[in-house]
Amino acid sequence: MKEKSAFITIIGRPNVGKSSLMNRILGTKVAIVSDKPQTTRTRIMGVYTRGEDQIVFIDTPGFHKPRNQLDKNMNKAVGDGMSDVDAAVLVVEASPKFSLENGIPPAENELIKELHRRKMHAVLVINKIDLLEKKESLLSLIPLYMKELPFEAVIPLSAKTGDGTKILTEELSRYLKPSPHYFADDDITDQPEKTMVAEMIREKLLRLLNKEVPHGIAVDLERFVERDTANGEPILEVEAAIICEKESHKGIVIGKGGAMLKKAGTLARRDIEEFFGIRASVKLWVKVKEDWRNREGLIHTFGLD
Repeated sequence: MKEKSAFITIIGRPNVGKSSLMNRILGTKVAIVSDKPQTTRTRIMGVYTRGEDQIVFIDTPGFHKPRNQLDKNMNKAVGDGMSDVDAAVLVVEASPKFSLENGIPPAENELIKELHRRKMHAVLVINKIDLLEKKESLLSLIPLYMKELPFEAVIPLSAKTGDGTKILTEELSRYLKPSPHYFADDDITDQPEKTMVAEMIREKLLRLLNKEVPHGIAVDLERFVERDTANGEPILEVEAAIICEKESHKGIVIGKGGAMLKKAGTLARRDIEEFFGIRASVKLWVKVKEDWRNREGLIHTFGLD
């Protein structure tokens, strides 16, 4: 048998479950998830290899109206993620939080226009069917999207339960082409380990903090070293600065008596230990960098350009 490969980009609005879908397909967590919009800030590749077939998924940030330079970079990452791929998966919600009486949301309309302009192969995924009381409601949702673009397949699924994801991977196999694998068969992502650790920490803060604070959070990993303890046991030492935009946010991130920061560190340490399979220590502190999301030098420093 000859090896086959395909690059598939995953696009959609914020919080429709793009990262959750990729994690579910891969069977492991390579992209952080939370209920906060714009959790994913950069393109993340997830590698799905089964025998001779390899699909490289490109998880992109949620496409949205930009409010700062970081947002503009995130939208650019969506466009970059649509270049040089074999097909796109547009993820939408089965139970949208808005009325569809006036058509589909503007952000999705823009993405569909871009799919049409690029003449891309496209599959529509309707996620979160587990939240539907009546599956019949899909019958009114599907024509709204098919009217805008003749998707080559429409697949309702639940990234949360896994229902329908096997159907999706089988459908995407049609885009495989004879080609050597671009990643080793045991690779699961292109992300450096340091980036994954920083994202694990940020995920915990996203889940713990109030609405207005998380968007202005970044994690600057200052130490990431594996060493042996006195008794010869390996330990991974992680030290990171939590960057926030306002002095008033600093106290919120730290929490009363340091409780918030300590809790985030403890939760992140558990994920790090599970992922790397060794004991870890995590030390966190907070720095203020005013308006860093509009400062290209800092955006570059944090690897978000």
